[in-house]
Parts: sequence; C-alpha cells; structure tokens
Amino acid sequence: MLLSGCLSAFIPERPADPAPVTDGVPSELIEFYDQPPQWQDCGPDLQCATIAAPLDWNDPERGEIELALTRYLAEQGAPDGSLLTNPGGPGASGVSFVQSSAQYLFADDVRAAYDIVGFDPRGVGESTAVECLDDTAMDAYLYDVPEAERGSAEWESELEQANADFAAGCEENTGDLLEFITTEQAARDLDLIRAVLGENELRYLGFSYGTFLGATYANLFPERAGHLVLDAAMDPSVPSAMVGAVQGVGFENALRAYLTDCGDGGQCPFPGNVDDGMADLGALLAEVDDRPLVGSDGRELGADTLVTAIISSLYSPLSWPDLTAALEGAQQGDASGAFALADMYNDRVDGTYVANTTEAFTAYNCMDYPVPTAAENDAAEELVSENAPTIAPYWSGPDLCEQWPHDPTGTRGQITAEGAAPILVVGTTGDPATPYQWAESLAEQLESGTLITYEGEGHGGYGNSACVNDAVGEFLIDGTVPDDGLTCQ
Repeated sequence: MLLSGCLSAFIPERPADPAPVTDGVPSELIEFYDQPPQWQDCGPDLQCATIAAPLDWNDPERGEIELALTRYLAEQGAPDGSLLTNPGGPGASGVSFVQSSAQYLFADDVRAAYDIVGFDPRGVGESTAVECLDDTAMDAYLYDVPEAERGSAEWESELEQANADFAAGCEENTGDLLEFITTEQAARDLDLIRAVLGENELRYLGFSYGTFLGATYANLFPERAGHLVLDAAMDPSVPSAMVGAVQGVGFENALRAYLTDCGDGGQCPFPGNVDDGMADLGALLAEVDDRPLVGSDGRELGADTLVTAIISSLYSPLSWPDLTAALEGAQQGDASGAFALADMYNDRVDGTYVANTTEAFTAYNCMDYPVPTAAENDAAEELVSENAPTIAPYWSGPDLCEQWPHDPTGTRGQITAEGAAPILVVGTTGDPATPYQWAESLAEQLESGTLITYEGEGHGGYGNSACVNDAVGEFLIDGTVPDDGLTCQ
C-alpha cells in the first residue's frame, strides 16, 4: 500500500477539462460552440465523444450532423492542452487513426504533453457519413473487369455507367449531407472542435490531405492558428487533373526506387536493371489486362486492381516485401497477394468494407475541385504518358465527378494564411503520393511557412525520422521554429 501511494504521488492528477471557448461566437452558432464533449472511456487511455455541428455553416438552421471524436490521454496526466490530428484521405478516419496509431506514431514528448485528439470529418466513418453502395455493389464497382477493350468507346460507356450508378447511390443513400462535403465546411468543423475542447488557438498535425484541411483552416482563421504542422503537403493551387498526373509520376518514380532497392538486395521479382524491371512490370500489367487472374473468391484480378495493389505498397518502404510477394505470385498465376494489398487499400476485410473511405474521398474531391478544362486534361495526360509510361495506360478513365449530383463549390489557388503564426511544412523527397515539390510550393505560398525536408522514401516525414520528430516536437511544445530549409535524413 505504501509503495502504491508513493507511485501515485508522481502522476499528476488530471484536472477537469476547460470550458468551451465561446468569445466572439455569433448568437446563431452559440449552441454549437457551447457544448462540452461528454467523454466516455473507449479503450486503454482512450476516450470518445460525439458533438453536433451545422449541416451547412452558411445556413445553421438547415439541420445538424454529428462529429465523432476520440482522444488519447496525455501520458503525463495533466495535459498541456489538446493536439488535433488528421491522417489524410480525404476520407480517412481520424478516430481509427488515433486509436490504432497514437502510441507508436507520435513521439514520446508529444504523447506526454498533449491529449492527442482524432476526429472523423463530416462524411467520414463514425461521423454522419457518406453512404453509396452495399458491399456487393462496391465489389463490382472497384474490382469488376470491363468487358470491352480498354480505351474503346464501349469501354468508356461501361465505366461511365458504373460511375453514374455510384453517384446515384451516393445521392440516394446520403441525402442532403452530400452537398456539404467540402473542405471549407470541414475546416469550420475543425474550429468548432477547437472551441469545445477549450482551446483559444488550434494546435494541429495534419498529414497528406490533412495539410489542405489545415491550410484551409489557417486561411479562414489566421488569428486562431496556433502551432500547425503540415506533413506530406498538398499544393492547393494545383488543378484536379494535374494532381492525379503528378501523383502518377510520383508512383512511377517510387516503383523505380523499389526496383533499385530490391535489386540491390538480390530479391526482385524481375531480373536485370531498373529499366528491364519496369519493362517486365509493364508486360505483366498488359498480360493481366488481357487475361485476368482469378482469386479464390471468384474475383478477377485485372490490370486496374493490380495497379491499386502496387500503389498500396508504395506508401512506405516497409511494404515493399509485400509488393515483391504479390508480383511474384501474379507471375505464377496467384492473385492472393495482389488482392490482399488492394483490399487493404480499399478497406475491405473478408468481403466487408469496414470504412467508407472511397465514398468520402470521392465526395470531397468532387465538391472541392472545379471541373478541369480540356487543356488541363490534355496537359495531365501528356505528363503521365511522358514521365510514367509503365502505369500510364491504366491511370485514367472517365471522370466520376462528371456524374456527381452537385456542382463543385471549391476553388483552386494559393493559400497565404496572412497573419497566421508560423506554420511548419514537411516534405519528403521520395514521397509518391504528395511529391516534394508540393511541400516546397505550400511553404512558399504561406506567409509564415517554414519548410522541413526529409530526404527519404515514403509518404510523410514525421514518424520516419528522429530529426523531423525532434523539430516538430519542439515546435508543438515550445513554439521553437526551426531554421527554414532544415534537412533531415
């Protein structure tokens, strides 16, 4: 008993949560801002809550939605505040991210100092969600191999019909919410979460699409942007067609890095040098495009699904051995490894879609991005064909957003966040999904942007580099801004 009492003396008692911050809130929004979260235990060192938000921030009386929150409690006991985080997507669950990753992704200093708060943005996961298709229909949409020859008019018609059915399902099953799945609306939700947590300023670590959400927040509320870190940055000025094209080039480059690595290690699915390997991979893709493999559950593995499997494994070098196994299996007629990677990418487990990432991803992008011009589409196609020839034949097709039931409301342009406190932008030189030049561009656009460069492979720097972790931790905890241009390895 005496020992237990001595140990407890070293653990600070957790104080009561601060009251919501409502200063300056308009009267029509006070009911939303003045709602303390009712936290309930939902796992070891985890608590969960749900709050209400307006369906449409521009018309708060139109209705309400729910936002799901979770927090990993500060390990020092008495937190110095809350750190909000978003894992990306758009459409990834922040609730699942924190519950599954907080203990190993966030560094010791950050876990000790802050409650790490994850949230499912509107339309995502446990929040009021976008719903489109049941599991059987989603399987058909994501995995079915078109009957017509790739590139033919009949092939395009097949895909356009599938897109139309998907969009109609989203409209029917989601209802009024679908029109308001935008990053601007989500950024206003983020300010609401900040306030109900009792924070005068936002402390935030966003990854991938979460950098666009964070930058949008800073642009809307520069006076409330406290310590913001944007890792694996997106460039908000790039039009939709070029976003996909630049990512295609990024994944082609990551494939070359993978082949270099496996060649050096002597365990590669393709013999010869990198160029030989890329040619052999192109031949394998063409082969399964012509004669799809059949999985144990009857699904066909065509080139599109094999490309999805490849992309899934290129986000982290830790997944490269899985890519080797999948490609070796496909060469031998075994689709199981490729299906495992594609299913992981699509959040499919034993025939069930355990998250609505695909639906929410589509909803956000169709509302955030203006319809691309013909010139933008032509430039994007040229970029991919010239710089990503291996995956170019399988990279584009009819645009689902052309079938979307609501016109986009977002715009593309530089974000300056004039008047905001310093904002850290982290870019990884070998990032396939958010190429390094986007981090350079965002840091340059932001009036108070500071760039950290991580020289490495994979998607994101925080959690992959002690140097990045140290700089980010010092900034989040002490407000120490690193020298602009800091390079980590």
